[in-house]
Amino acid sequence: MMKKLITSLLFFGVTIVAYAQNSYSQKSSIQLVRNATLILQYAGHKILVDPMLSPKGAIESWAGIAKNPTVEIQMPMRQITDSVELVLVSHTHADHFDDAANNILSKSIKIINQPADKSFFNSKGFINAETLENKMKWDNLNIERVNGQHGSGKVLEMMGKTSGFILSAKGEPTVYIMGDAIWTDRIKENIRRIKPDIIIVNSGGAQIKGFENLPIIMDEKQTMNLVSSSGSAKVIAVHMDSLDHCRTTRLVLSAEAKKNNITKDKLVILRDTEIYNLGK
Repeated sequence: MMKKLITSLLFFGVTIVAYAQNSYSQKSSIQLVRNATLILQYAGHKILVDPMLSPKGAIESWAGIAKNPTVEIQMPMRQITDSVELVLVSHTHADHFDDAANNILSKSIKIINQPADKSFFNSKGFINAETLENKMKWDNLNIERVNGQHGSGKVLEMMGKTSGFILSAKGEPTVYIMGDAIWTDRIKENIRRIKPDIIIVNSGGAQIKGFENLPIIMDEKQTMNLVSSSGSAKVIAVHMDSLDHCRTTRLVLSAEAKKNNITKDKLVILRDTEIYNLGK
């Protein structure tokens, strides 16, 4: 009798653990593929953000140092693209939507893009690309598009329009994907208004040759400004160590965070293929 009871308890315990593990695996998460390419498991959907899917060295150099991307993708392509239901594209520079993405992704896949890129996706034959002006409802998700500022001065004229996206859903954390943007009062106001739980920031400090004093995305110092204004949000930094014109590396950003007493509880610096569970 005792032996049967112990066996039953063990089985019950194993069942609970298995259920807990399965439940945990279904939670919303962010996985960094490389650069700014993300896989979001969110509100029951697999969402691909800013797909740059080229192999190492397939794209021209932007700083005269090396061809881009400077590192390979460290996961199978099918793992990235299979079962994707939605693609969010902040803008169509090659490090956010490249020829490989154009060739690999199904032309019938659902894409949400900014107004400046409407003709681009039409010309590429994506029949389910939708231009988002402000806000929309997609399935059980609320999606808002906000403008970013891709540099300043003459550089901004060269870089063109870029956008960020805010995702929210019942029972899910509000996620602010900032896209390629420098730190501005508009970004600060977005954070104050939205009060996001998660902020994903492109922190590579990218520069244009000849305009090295005018970063086109946040560098380590601007990221610290963001962190100090982020309220209760967790800040997740990406867009590093994969392009030749990005001067802020993970090591540089980590050192800057340490200097400013910013802990890993507040700023998460994702590595390629790393998964961050949004329930943490």
